[in-house]
Amino acid sequence: MTAASSPSAAAPVPVDGARALRLARETFDIEAAAVLGLKDRIGASFAEAVGMMLRLRGRVVVMGMGKSGHVGRKIAATLASTGTPAMFVHPAEASHGDLGMIKGIDLVLVISNGGESDEITVILPVLKRLGAPLVAMTGNPKSTLARHADVVLDSGVEKEACPLNLAPTASTTAQLALGDALAVALLDARGFKAEDFARSHPGGALGRKLLTHLGDVMRTGDAVPRVLPDASFTDLMREMSAKGLGASAVVDADGRVVGIFTDGDLRRLIEKGADLRPMRARDVMHPGPRTIRDDALAAEAASLMEQHRITSVLVVDAEGRLVGAVNSNDLMRAKVI
Repeated sequence: MTAASSPSAAAPVPVDGARALRLARETFDIEAAAVLGLKDRIGASFAEAVGMMLRLRGRVVVMGMGKSGHVGRKIAATLASTGTPAMFVHPAEASHGDLGMIKGIDLVLVISNGGESDEITVILPVLKRLGAPLVAMTGNPKSTLARHADVVLDSGVEKEACPLNLAPTASTTAQLALGDALAVALLDARGFKAEDFARSHPGGALGRKLLTHLGDVMRTGDAVPRVLPDASFTDLMREMSAKGLGASAVVDADGRVVGIFTDGDLRRLIEKGADLRPMRARDVMHPGPRTIRDDALAAEAASLMEQHRITSVLVVDAEGRLVGAVNSNDLMRAKVI
C-alpha cells in the first residue's frame, strides 16, 4: 500500500461546527431529562434496596456487561469509598469461576438496560441458589433480569442521546446517577463523615488534610529556634540563622511561649533605625504570638497561617510549653497545602 492510498493519509473530514454544537446541546438536554425522569420513578423499591444494603453482612457485588459494566465498576468504587463494602464481578468471568467470589451473605446488584444479556441471564439461577439477594437496575421491568430480582430499580430512559438511538448514552448516565443516589443514601444512613472518607483516600488531597497531624510534619527538639527573654540580640539572631525557620520563639524558664521574633520584625526595626546592639529578646519580641496545639491537624495550622497572614506558627502542648514549630514550606512538602 502506498502512502497516498494509506488510510492515515486520507483527507480529514471537515467538521460542521454548528451541527456539532447542536448535537452537544441536544445530548445535554436528553441526558438531563433522563436523570430528572428518575425522580418520579424511585420510591419504595429504592428505599428497600438501601435498607438491604445497609443491613448487609457481606458485600455489594456489582455486575454488568458492556457499557453497563463500566458504569458498574464506578458504582462499586463509589460504594466502597463511602462506607459500603463493594466489588465488581464481570458476568462473563462469573460463568468461568468467579461466581466463587460471591457468598450468600452478599447482595448482587446487576445492571442491564435491556435486562436480557446472555452473560447475565445464564447465571441468574445460580445466583438465586446461592441465596444472595438480587437487586436489578434495568430499563426493562418485564425483562428476565427483573423477574428474577428481589428488588427492581427502574433506570429506563425515553431515548438515547445517540442520533441513531443505539449507543448507550442517556441510559448509562441514568444508571450512573441512580448508583450515586444509592451511595449517597447509604453514606447518610451510616453517618459517614469526611474523616471516614479520608481514611479510604489516604493518598488524596482530602486524606492528607484530614489525616496529617502537626506531629507528623512539625519541627521538634533542637530544630525549633528558641531563646530566653534575656538573651542578647546577637544570640537571638544566631539562633534564627542556625535553625532556618525565619523566626524564633521566646520562652520562659519553664519552656512556655511568651513571644516570637520574626524576619519581618527585624526588617521593621532596621527601617526605624533602631540601635539593636544593646537590646534583649524581650525588647524586640512580639508578645502573645499565634500558637496551635500539638494535637491539631496540619490543615488547621495552614488555615491559621492563611487567616493571619503569617508564614510560621509555634506548636505548644496543653500547658503552653513549646514543643514544635511549622512553617508554610513544611506544609507544602507534606502536600497539605
